[in-house]
Amino acid sequence: MLGDGVLSPIELIRRAIVAGYGALGISEHCGLGMMERLLSEVRADCELAHKHWGFLALPGVELTHVPAGAVAELAAEARRLGAAFVVVHGESPIEPVEPGTNLAAACCPEVDILAHPGLLDEETAAAAAANGVFLEITAKFGHNAGNGRVVEIARRAGARLLLGSDAHEPGHLLSHDYALTVLLGAGLSPEEASQVIEANAREMLDRCLRRIGW
Repeated sequence: MLGDGVLSPIELIRRAIVAGYGALGISEHCGLGMMERLLSEVRADCELAHKHWGFLALPGVELTHVPAGAVAELAAEARRLGAAFVVVHGESPIEPVEPGTNLAAACCPEVDILAHPGLLDEETAAAAAANGVFLEITAKFGHNAGNGRVVEIARRAGARLLLGSDAHEPGHLLSHDYALTVLLGAGLSPEEASQVIEANAREMLDRCLRRIGW
C-alpha cells in the first residue's frame, strides 16, 4: 500500500464503483520525498480505471505533517507534478500537526481542501473563503471532533465546505444517507447539507477535470 490504508488505489476505485460512486478522489499522505512516485503510481491506476471502466478517479495528494512554512512550496510542487487536487492535513485535535498549518493552507491558492482543521479560527476561515480553499467536514472518528466548530466558523466567514470520508478501508466509503447524517450531525441544515454534497462536490470535481483535461 502507498499510505496508511489497506487497499491499493485500483481496489479502492473498484470498491467505489460497486458502491455506486460517480467519481473518486484519491489523496495519499505524503511530504516532499515520496510525492513524485506516489502521484505517478496513483495516476496510473486512475488512468487504467478511466480507460477500462469509464470511471473518474482523480489523483491527488494530502500534505501531511509537513512544516507549515513549506505548505505553499509543496502545494506548488504537487501541481507541477500533475496532482488533480491538493489537500492539506489540518490541525486535527487527535494529531500533533504543527500549529500554523491550517492558516498556511488557507492562505495558499494552490491548496484545494483543508482537511479536518479541528479548532478552526476566524482568521483561517476568512483566508479559506478568500482563496477558494474548501474546509472539510470529516466522517473520520477522532478527526470529526471539530466538525461542529468548523461549520459554525465557516458559516460566519462564508467559507465553503466539503465532506470527506477519509477512507482507509472498504467500510469507510460513505453511503449517501450516512453522508447526510454526518453533515446534519455537524450542524448543517438540510439545505446546506445538500449544497455540500451536490453543488460544492460538483465544483470540486469540475476544478479537477479542468486540470487533468479529461
